[in-house]
Amino acid sequence: MKIIIHGGFFSESLTNQEVKLAKQEALNGIVQLGYNYLQHHTAAETVVYTVRLLEDCELFNAGTGSQIQSDGKIRLSASLMDGKTQRFSGVINIEDVKNPICVAEKLQAYDDRVLSGKGACDFAIENGHKYYNPEIPQRRREYEQKLSDSIRLGTVGCVALDVHGNLAAATSTGGKGFEIPGRVSDSATTAGNYANEFAGVSCTGVGEDIVSGSVAVKIVTRVTDGMALMAATEKTLDEMKPYDGFAGVIGITTDGQIYHSDTHPYMVWALHDGDVEVFN
Repeated sequence: MKIIIHGGFFSESLTNQEVKLAKQEALNGIVQLGYNYLQHHTAAETVVYTVRLLEDCELFNAGTGSQIQSDGKIRLSASLMDGKTQRFSGVINIEDVKNPICVAEKLQAYDDRVLSGKGACDFAIENGHKYYNPEIPQRRREYEQKLSDSIRLGTVGCVALDVHGNLAAATSTGGKGFEIPGRVSDSATTAGNYANEFAGVSCTGVGEDIVSGSVAVKIVTRVTDGMALMAATEKTLDEMKPYDGFAGVIGITTDGQIYHSDTHPYMVWALHDGDVEVFN
C-alpha cells in the first residue's frame, strides 16, 4: 500500500520559511491520515478522503482558501479517476461548495460524469451539499490589491495504491487567481488526473501547459506500454521544454513504483509507504 500527495507550487514559500514549514507539516499530517485510511478502504475511497482533507486546509489552493477569479467569485474544479473501473468523473467551475472532490465522487455512479458551471452547482445541491463560501480574508486582500506575487500556482492531489493492487487518482484546484470566468484548468481533465490498472498520476502547475502536454494520460500510457514511471515522467516533462511548460507530477504504479518530479521548483509533496517523506 502506498500513497503520495501534493500541495501545488508555492511562490511565497521561497521567501517565507514559516509558511513553507507550515505547509510541509500539514502535508505530513494529512499523508499519515490518508495512509491510515488506506488500510481499510479502496484506493478510490482513499484519494477522495485525502483530497477532502487538503481542500479543508486553508494553506492550500483548493476548497477553503481558493483563489478569487477576476469577477470576484471563487470557482472550483476537481476530478476522480478509479483505475480499476476506468471511470473518470469531475466538476468544473463549481461554486458555493466546500468539497468539490466529494461532488466528483458522487458523479462516478452517473452516465454524465463531468459537469460544469450551473449544472455542477445544481447537482451538488440536489445531492445534499449545503451552501459554503470557501473565501478566506487573505484571498480577498490578494484580490483587492492584485498581489500577483502571492498567487499560488497549483492544486492539491493524491494517488493511492490499495491492498488489492488497485490505483486511483484525485485532484482539486481553486484556480490560478484573477483568471477570466469560465477558464478551465487541467485538474478536471485527463491531462491533469488519470489512472488505469498500471499507473495513476496527479498534476499541478499551469493548467494550460499541462493540457497542452496531455501530461497525466501520456505518463500513464507510457507506463502501460512498458516504461518505468520515472522514465515516463521525465520524458513527458522534457517534451514541455519547447514552450517552457510549468508542471509538477506525482505518481504510483501497480507494481509499487512511486515518483514525483517538477519542471520548476518548488512543488510540495509527501508520501507514505510505511515511512513518511516530505519535500525539504
